[in-house]
Parts: sequence; structure tokens; C-alpha cells
Amino acid sequence: MTMEEVTAGPPLPAAADLSRGTNQVGVRLYNERLVLSLIRRHGSLPQAQIAKLTGLSAQTISVIVKQLAKDGFLLREAPQRGKIGQPSVPFRLNPRAALSLGLKLGRRSADVVLMDFMGELLASRRITYAFPRPSEVCAFAEGSVQALVRDLPAAQRGRIAGLGIAAPFDLWSWRDEVGAPEAVMDEWRGYDVAAELAARTGLATHLCNDTTAACGAELVFGQGSRFESFAYFFVGSFVGGGIVIARSLMVGRTGNAGALGSILVSGGPGGGPQQLIRCASLLGLERRLQAAGADPGVLWQSPDAWEEPAEVVAEWLEAAARGLAEAIVSTTAVVDFEAVVVDGAMPPVIRTRLVERIRDALRRLDRQGLSPAEIVEGSLGSPARAIGGATIPLLANFAQDREVLFKAAG
Repeated sequence: MTMEEVTAGPPLPAAADLSRGTNQVGVRLYNERLVLSLIRRHGSLPQAQIAKLTGLSAQTISVIVKQLAKDGFLLREAPQRGKIGQPSVPFRLNPRAALSLGLKLGRRSADVVLMDFMGELLASRRITYAFPRPSEVCAFAEGSVQALVRDLPAAQRGRIAGLGIAAPFDLWSWRDEVGAPEAVMDEWRGYDVAAELAARTGLATHLCNDTTAACGAELVFGQGSRFESFAYFFVGSFVGGGIVIARSLMVGRTGNAGALGSILVSGGPGGGPQQLIRCASLLGLERRLQAAGADPGVLWQSPDAWEEPAEVVAEWLEAAARGLAEAIVSTTAVVDFEAVVVDGAMPPVIRTRLVERIRDALRRLDRQGLSPAEIVEGSLGSPARAIGGATIPLLANFAQDREVLFKAAG
């Protein structure tokens, strides 16, 4: 699977159609996206500050802000009075200016979410399974999208920016790890899930690697907004990652940038190396729970509320933290990241314990010659990949750097 955008059928009106964004080219469109991106980053800004940050004239900013407010993308806040001159009026984003749908296609579960312009989840649906089948996942996604859209007020249906799909690459190649029949996993080989769901829903549909999408969500709505550059690790059924440089989400030549789960760490068979996914994934915890006679189903059915044997979880945390620490050393040796963000499909208390153990493990590793990076706990948790899917249409329609999303499709 590669990252792409497809449209089909009589599409629902997209949020971008509400402005001149889809009817303009060049400088004006770029400036509008720049203004929206700056206000999102800062929370709210008056026109004078926007002009200062962009280097554009006060008159140009006045025209842009006035039109964005008229189109419903910006809301006026209460005037702020200073000691001299006229009071300034900050503008903030309108949360309902645009809505977006996201599908997380996982190895043990799938989620569909409806999200607003500020990243708030308005509704969600989930299905769990032993392994994913294309027909079942697409039927679930189609039915969920239809139900979520149908429940919206009529005026809001025209503000849907699209559907973003966050899915692992080459799903069929992980048959042994997923424990699925070969024939079932082969159904995914060459299956164009984006085109299929575009045809079924009529929405502009985007496809992205699942953990890259989660990284994008952390960049826009989470802790990542604090940093110019960071590496991102997400611990799910497997462990994957993402890369942000200069506040831009990197997807790479084939859309596979940030495949951090494939980094070699210690602890493999016979004392040799192994990929990070072997020691720092929830599938590894699943196997430990099965060996202890516990039911691992709660990992997928209730990712935010584990009640599992403490000793088994503690042993897994130690192994996962050691592997993640080694991977972080390798990652920061390549790019001098400001921070490393660690998140996962787990209860917040488990995530906190994992990050604490990673910090402890890093202190025991030889990092001579490396600049220290801040180790940060992620903020989105188990919905991160679904939120990431829903983030992609918003980036594609409204972000200043939308072109970074399509480098792999060229």
C-alpha cells in the first residue's frame, strides 16, 4: 500500500468547498493556509500579530482574515484592551468549520471516528476480530461512515473534509505474527482499500501508514506541537513510528519513513539482534498473557482499561522499554531530534510506566557523542491512529505544508 488520494461517486460537499480554497491557486491559497496554520499553533492571534509572524501587510491580512471569518473558519474573541490605541481582536479557529472521518485498520481491531477541526472526537465506532478481512473491514467502515454522517445536522454534512485511512503497510506480509490463515492475508495483497471506500462513501479518501498518521495527529493536536523536530514511537499490535522535521510530517520516498519498528535491538534468539517489533509490541504481551493462562482479549476490546496480571505486564514493560531505549539511541544518532514522543494503545498509567522505564534504560546505555533528546509521553493514546487518519484530510485541505503528504504518490 502506498499513500494516495482517490475520489469516487457523487462526493459529499467537502469543507474546502466552503471557501475559495479549491477555486484559487498560488499565493492567496498559500497565505490562507499559512494564517490557519499559525492560528492553530498559537491558539488565537490578533491581525497585527498575524501580520508580524507572516511578514505580510496589515491590509493583506485584514482581507484574508475577513474572508476566512465570513466562510466560518475563524471566530472572533473578546477585544483585548491595551494601554493605548484601539483594542485588538484575537481570532481563533471555529471547531465546527470542518469535520473529518478517520479509519484505523488494525491487526486486531478497526475504528472509525468523526472529528472536528480542533481534533475533538465527536463519535466513534469499533470492531474487534481475530484477524482482518478486506470485505468485513470495508463493510464496517462503510456502515459506520453512513451512520455517523446521518446523525449530523444537515448543515454540518457539507463540512466533511474527507476520510483518512490509517493502515499498516504490506499487511499480508505479517501472517505469522497476526496468526491468520495465509489465504485470508493474501486477500490484502493488491487490495486498494482507499479506492474501495471512496467508491462506497463518495468521499475524498486518503491512505497513510498507520503510525505515520498517528505521528501527524501528535504533531497537530498533541505534545508534538511543542517541538520543531521529533521522532515518534507508537506501541500497538506492532510498534511503529513517525518522523517530524521542521514541523513537517515526513512520509518518505515510498510512504514508509519512520519504520522504527524494524530497527535492530538486542535480545534476539541466541543473543543476536532482533527487530524492535519482537520485544516492544502488544502481540508480544498477548503471547505472554496466553502463556500465563490469562485472556488477552482485553488488550483489543478495552485498550484503555487493562486488568491483567501485574507480574506479566511488568516483565513485558521491562523488555519493551529496553528495546525502545536502544531504538531511540539509534534514531537520535541519525537525526538530532529535539524530542522523542512515545505513545501506545494502552491505559495512560501503563504508558507512563513505560516512558519512565525507557528513561531509566537510556541512562544505562552508552550515548557518548549524542545530544540528549527529551523523552515525552504521548497525549492521544489508543485512538491516536484513528485520529491520525482523520487528521490527514484536514492537513490535505487546510495545512500550510500539505504537499509533504503526497511526496510518496508522485
